[in-house]
Amino acid sequence: MKILNGFKYLWYQVNQKKPKPDLFLNWLQFANAGMLNKGNIYCIEYVANHLLSDKPAIEIGSFCGLSTNVINYYLTKSKKGNKLITCDKWIFERGADAKDINLGDSDISHEEYRIFVKDTFIRNVSFFSKKTPYTIEEFSADFFRLWRENKQVKDVMGRDIQLGGQISFAYIDGNHSYEFVKDDFQNVDHYLEIGGFILFDDSADYYTEFGVNRLMKEIMKMDSYELVLKNPNYLFKKIK
Repeated sequence: MKILNGFKYLWYQVNQKKPKPDLFLNWLQFANAGMLNKGNIYCIEYVANHLLSDKPAIEIGSFCGLSTNVINYYLTKSKKGNKLITCDKWIFERGADAKDINLGDSDISHEEYRIFVKDTFIRNVSFFSKKTPYTIEEFSADFFRLWRENKQVKDVMGRDIQLGGQISFAYIDGNHSYEFVKDDFQNVDHYLEIGGFILFDDSADYYTEFGVNRLMKEIMKMDSYELVLKNPNYLFKKIK
């Protein structure tokens, strides 16, 4: 199985569609930490060029802001007026229970790391996205509860933002376990407009250790979604 997955990985690295050369993205990725497959960048550009409305786009999981800045860049480049609203709690590894535990043999705690990453995110999006996205410091389940209740909340920069209503695009890159990503999908599906898009990070066929790929097989069987791209992660369009 590992050998088979290795072949799938190599095949996708060679054959995946990659974004056109872009000077801004080159400089962004030099300075903005993060893990973002080039195939995802291609998918994000595709979505930005094919959005049907100006309803908000959302991102679940933001880390240091690389994907946030890329999404915002292509929305701006495509002259789209969609607000980008993201959520992240910046809780890693074993969650809140690990906050007083150091990173390996270092003298840096998980809590200090969490604060550093959050501050890095704010600095990165403030600098690289002049039309700065709104980011809510919540787990995705709590974010969608606030969305469902049409709450007005403050983002991590202290700005007011009204949540609620339909969305046009969702980039899902939160907890990769099956239960969590399925919950994220169901929440997105409830608000995603017909013709809207969902891109699942780390959903490629060779990521068998993640529950995301298991969910992909289920969505593929649904008649309300069509596969737009598998590059190597899955991009779906809601068709009914």
